[in-house]
Amino acid sequence: MFAKRITVLLTLILLASIALAAPKNYGKKATLKEKTNVSDILANPEKFDGKRVLDEGAVVGVCENRGCWIKVASDKEFESIRFKVEDGVIVFPMSAKGKSAKAEGVVSVKTYSKEDLIKQGEHHAKEEGTTFDPATVTGPKTVVQINGEGAVIK
Repeated sequence: MFAKRITVLLTLILLASIALAAPKNYGKKATLKEKTNVSDILANPEKFDGKRVLDEGAVVGVCENRGCWIKVASDKEFESIRFKVEDGVIVFPMSAKGKSAKAEGVVSVKTYSKEDLIKQGEHHAKEEGTTFDPATVTGPKTVVQINGEGAVIK
């Protein structure tokens, strides 16, 4: 009887671990097969502006308020790109951080004014639970992100 209970318990633990490790799909299914390195996008953003890309990397950040973005690590150290989705359409859980993501979307390259950057910095600080000093904004800046359509987190 005891051996049977142990077998059942171990089976349940195994099934739960498989379910937790299974990839989770968010949004649309990827249509691209070939991946684009984040470092290539960041090195030459104008070349990729408006183009659909498939990136793969570790999730190094998640929007704490709405789950409306993840930061995907680059293939180069200390680089990442924001993968932003429409609020409420896709919601990434905080548990995605540290996992691997395969994400598809359209690259967006925009230059923001100093005033826009201050508003954006305040908004991001609120989302990330950090502080923001407007004095750190010295002028216009070009921001590169991926407007996300779908991702697989595993």
